[in-house]
Amino acid sequence: MKRRIFKEEHNIFRDQCRRFAEEEIAPHIEEWRKNKQVSREVWKKAGAQGFLCPWMPEEYGGAGADFLYSVVIAEEFSRVGNSGFGAGLHSDVVVPYLYDFGNEEQRRRWLPGCCDGSIITAVAMSEPGAGSDLASMSTTAIDQGDHYLLNGAKTFISNGILADLVVVAAKTNPDANPPHAGISLLVVERGMEGFERGRNLDKLGQHGQDTAELFFNDVKVPKENLLGQEGQGFYYLMKNLQQERLMVCVGAVSHMWRILEHTMEYTRERKAFGRPIASFQNSQFKIAEMYSYCEIAQCFLDRLIEEHMAGEDIVSEVSAAKWWFTDTEFRMADEGLQLHGGYGYMTEYPIANDFADSRVQRIYAGSNEIMKVIIAKRLGL
Repeated sequence: MKRRIFKEEHNIFRDQCRRFAEEEIAPHIEEWRKNKQVSREVWKKAGAQGFLCPWMPEEYGGAGADFLYSVVIAEEFSRVGNSGFGAGLHSDVVVPYLYDFGNEEQRRRWLPGCCDGSIITAVAMSEPGAGSDLASMSTTAIDQGDHYLLNGAKTFISNGILADLVVVAAKTNPDANPPHAGISLLVVERGMEGFERGRNLDKLGQHGQDTAELFFNDVKVPKENLLGQEGQGFYYLMKNLQQERLMVCVGAVSHMWRILEHTMEYTRERKAFGRPIASFQNSQFKIAEMYSYCEIAQCFLDRLIEEHMAGEDIVSEVSAAKWWFTDTEFRMADEGLQLHGGYGYMTEYPIANDFADSRVQRIYAGSNEIMKVIIAKRLGL
């Protein structure tokens, strides 16, 4: 489809980004899956070419580009099948917390490294006993005068093994009423005593992503590492969730186009009963449906990107897009795998990894059930 949200400079940048994805990401995906993490080298290469935090003001090491540059990067990285290199999480989810809520000293201390790839970030919200219900988290950070004493455990933390900075949500006031009013954000740095990394979790898909358990045992976090104001962490998290979920949508739609491409290519080449599979009406109908899903999703997504860039409140719309796009993405992967037949179940074919990688999209950044709860509340139900 013809997309009208991009200008010529975005298209030039896309060409550069596509070359990087094809040369520096695609050839290493299998190796990263075996290692269960990407190399630090790809982070530094991406930073050197401006593919990390392109929106960052130049004074902190960025290019001062608009949000569409982040969209282009997410689309091109997804297009080659990347599910391990967590650049989008770093650039458009975690680092915005540092920029939006950090003071000037914190910005100058951390942001240049976030742009050049020498600092990798993660955000730690989910706990073994608390996922979408952030108010029930048990991790605490007790004021000790010049520092906080941090104790607790987090799980399902993307970039968890490689991260140099982790934005940790913890209760600085465990007795607050309501409970979410006691949550603050602390930045934990690699090497802090008592900060330990657990397992690099063995997952159904996204095998190249270092998703980890993190443990905090009497970690002394300096007061200088408090992000924003004490007790405002929950509100900071909610403020940035619109963009996080929008970026999930960008990846999902790009992945939908990838699934369609693989399925069309396979069904045109594979023959059954002396004819290409694509010549059978059932195959044509399924592919026609998949194409329709992609076109419809792309139109809605581009509208949301424009409205987000305009500063509009589109929480309801993004919530609707997040659940529908990711549900549809997984359904398309399932249909594409079915059209591949037995070969679709073999990991040597991209569709098998597309199927496994897409399943978690319906869970993270707020499960799709939570998306529907948000919509219902905003409709006044």
